[in-house]
Amino acid sequence: MKTLAFDEVARTPAPGDNAAIATRRIDAGTLIKGGPQPSITLAHTVLEGHRFVIRPIPERMPLTSWGLPFGLARSALSPGEYVCNAGILKALKERGIDHRLPDSPNFEDRIERYDFDRRAFEPGQQVERAANPRHFLGYRRAGGRKAGTRNCIAIIAATVREAGFVEALARRLKPQIEGIGSIDRIVAITHTEGGHRADSLHTNDQERPHNYLAVLRCLAGFCVHPNIAATLVCDYGTGTYTGEDIERFLCERGDDLDTLPHRFFRIRLGVESALDEAERIVKGWIPEAAAAKREPLPLDHLKVALQCGGSDAFSGISGNPLAGRTAREIIRHGGSAVLAETDELIGAEPYILSNVRDIATALRFLERIEAFKTYAGHHGATAEGNPSGGNKFRGLYNITLKSIGAARKRDPDVRLDHVIDYAAPMHAPGFYFMDSPGNDLESIAGQVASGANLIFFITGNGSITNFPFVPTLKFVTTGARFRMLEKEMDVNAGRYLDGQSMESLADETFALACKIASGEADKGERAGHAQVQIWREWPQAGESRIEAIREAKVPDGRPLATLSMPPLRLDLQLFASPSGPTADRIALVMPTSLCSGQPARLIADALGSRYSRSSVSRFVSLTHSEGCGSANAQDIHLRTLLSHLRHRFVDSAVLLEHGCEKTHNDAVRRFLAERGEDIDRYGFAGIQLDGGLEGAKEKVGRWFDHALRRNPPPMRQSARAKDLRLGILTTGDLADFAARVLCRLAGKIVAAGGSVFVCDRGAFAKVPPRIAGIDIEGIEIGRKAKASEGLVGKRAWRDALLADPDTRRATLAFGERAETDGLHVIEMPTNNALEMTTAIGAAGAETMLAWIGDAPLLAHPMIPLLQAASDIEVRQRYGADLDIEIDAPPAGGSDDAIDEAAAIEAAIEALTRRIADTASGLFTPNANRLSMTGFQLTRGLLGVSM
Repeated sequence: MKTLAFDEVARTPAPGDNAAIATRRIDAGTLIKGGPQPSITLAHTVLEGHRFVIRPIPERMPLTSWGLPFGLARSALSPGEYVCNAGILKALKERGIDHRLPDSPNFEDRIERYDFDRRAFEPGQQVERAANPRHFLGYRRAGGRKAGTRNCIAIIAATVREAGFVEALARRLKPQIEGIGSIDRIVAITHTEGGHRADSLHTNDQERPHNYLAVLRCLAGFCVHPNIAATLVCDYGTGTYTGEDIERFLCERGDDLDTLPHRFFRIRLGVESALDEAERIVKGWIPEAAAAKREPLPLDHLKVALQCGGSDAFSGISGNPLAGRTAREIIRHGGSAVLAETDELIGAEPYILSNVRDIATALRFLERIEAFKTYAGHHGATAEGNPSGGNKFRGLYNITLKSIGAARKRDPDVRLDHVIDYAAPMHAPGFYFMDSPGNDLESIAGQVASGANLIFFITGNGSITNFPFVPTLKFVTTGARFRMLEKEMDVNAGRYLDGQSMESLADETFALACKIASGEADKGERAGHAQVQIWREWPQAGESRIEAIREAKVPDGRPLATLSMPPLRLDLQLFASPSGPTADRIALVMPTSLCSGQPARLIADALGSRYSRSSVSRFVSLTHSEGCGSANAQDIHLRTLLSHLRHRFVDSAVLLEHGCEKTHNDAVRRFLAERGEDIDRYGFAGIQLDGGLEGAKEKVGRWFDHALRRNPPPMRQSARAKDLRLGILTTGDLADFAARVLCRLAGKIVAAGGSVFVCDRGAFAKVPPRIAGIDIEGIEIGRKAKASEGLVGKRAWRDALLADPDTRRATLAFGERAETDGLHVIEMPTNNALEMTTAIGAAGAETMLAWIGDAPLLAHPMIPLLQAASDIEVRQRYGADLDIEIDAPPAGGSDDAIDEAAAIEAAIEALTRRIADTASGLFTPNANRLSMTGFQLTRGLLGVSM
């Protein structure tokens, strides 16, 4: 029997706690001496970060940590028992933990509603101001923007539709600031929101997204942030948010735009022409931005965002208290700090409100807590949906434990002064709470928009998150994780667990924070990757639809029968693949979550330059915003990723996990195995467990070195229309002529034995959310044409397509892969075009065709997107971005039917020719050629940020 001293292997957050945290793995049967009991023998192996009982706990009595309850004992518990609830047992089994686990949970989660006692309330006291104020070197800003810690030029996408444009513009401009030391970066700010038609959104509150004001505040805050020297906001004018909206909001809020070089830029006349014009605008600002100089400024200009991600059991012992103590020093010097993540404070209300300015502030905080519970409840979720797989694996059994530790980012001496909405400005010094979800990237975006110019990011697992224009100090909670990820982490808070005093650590960290604020690069800035994610739209505003959504019929995968049409005839040159002829062969680096997205892109780009000739044409990464920080969306996410892994294009693929997400590699392996997938086909790498970005990059490279040697470069061979797999979508209002063309084209492809994929909502169609039902691209296709109408008569409504008009149903769920050729209709929970291209790609499309009625779309990163238009105004404005311009028949002539028949056949011939050239590798659509691409997962009708 092994004997160990309690202090060598365990910590108790508070002296009276009845459960201790193992600071290392402790084997079953180990005798632990010292501590609250003379000796304790462990009944089971306890993992690092997990808890074991150290004092007898009677049945139905609370288990405590930091003196607060986090669960109720299901039976009497004795010292030495492994503390476990149902969630942790499930999480460990999913991870394949090989040591013997308890047969059943011994405590249950219980979130008690906090009752605030007004009569016993006493106003708190803020820490005393420092006698000798410190300074940092910052950029003084005019117009009330105070001071910046960085000097950047921001290029902001008003909606998701402009993401490709702003990224391309930032790449173009990067060489223009090389050698200019006073400009830190030109940053592209992209996000997932606003991809809906703008009509009426600005005047009708009923049609606005639920997160409309939250996103508007966030974009406005980015524009005028003190770290920004100049701002260019780009839009097409077709989304939920436009430059005019943002400008109006800023002016109504009272922001001084006169002192900030800025422009609200409308993209017109094609991407390349617009890039030239936008480049000239930004280049004109570079001399003024370069003239800015750092100067000594008091620390009251610093506003610190306190944030955590990938938390573990030690976050509340080492990392969060250290960040809180460091923020305390900044507040003592007149600065500000802002705590967020509302759901990650549920259960910690007694601690948060133990030092608060007044009753009104306490009540505002509690109102936000209750409002968040209601928001989650509207989607059938609770705060227990928050903890990720990484949280649980590292000892955070439930939301209460996570919250109690997260609250330690407020130092006990610091008073809660202000409670603000998501992305609302911080105008006064002191300590703030900002309402936000626990999704750390969404929360950080709000804190930055509120004015935070320095981020303290605390992580237990080793999250490598960075923000584009605000420096991020990453605190890791244990020495072992710091050593594993030393190139990514800035502060080793684990030294506190190793015996260093919190006071000396705080002094060191405060000094480092002042250096970083003064311009010293943090580890993330050196690595060169960053992410932005704004609080995503939540689909439900009440509970009335939950039951109907959950009980909705699942699509059965059977294609729809179509009317008999002449088959399409065309010659293709396609590659052979194990699953059939295909238009391309690629290598895929698939991030399992949002936090591994940017690293996956960097790795794919690097590998693409390494392999000039191999069995693949290119390396692709599918950067997205999901995998963690949401509830009720995991199955959609995994289904969509699996369908892309199985896409005919994919020769070989590696899954790249961050390490602490819900959809970590073990979860993906289990999901694949349950569906009969051969897991050995894929490589797996992890940023955290493989030692950071460079370690993961090396591992991915080694895997592809082996995988790509197995196959010779592929050769194209003859194929026919039966091998065509085409996705069709539209934007804007679709004219009858376009509808007839698309219906007839689809029918001819299906008649030839090919596949066509459409969505059950038209892109940007103004229809209320529903569970199912077909409205393919805004075309009602279920009705047969009358014999007297023919197919091209003046009064004919559209080409008939379905053999049975009563079969108006979706055939595929979002993210589902088609297993049978034919006409497939994909069930869409939104009318977001980027989510549509993602769904069409998952279904198996190898070429996409979009009929444009307003503005061009982003292409799928894997799959070519052809864009066509017949509308004269669209062709004049965006002709350079279109791949096919279609001549519609003249209206009003005596031979309308004949003219339209000829025009339809001409249009089909032009589209067919371009589709064939694209599938055969002879033509690259403009969007793909210009890297105007994007990939976005839906969260369905019940997915919600947590």
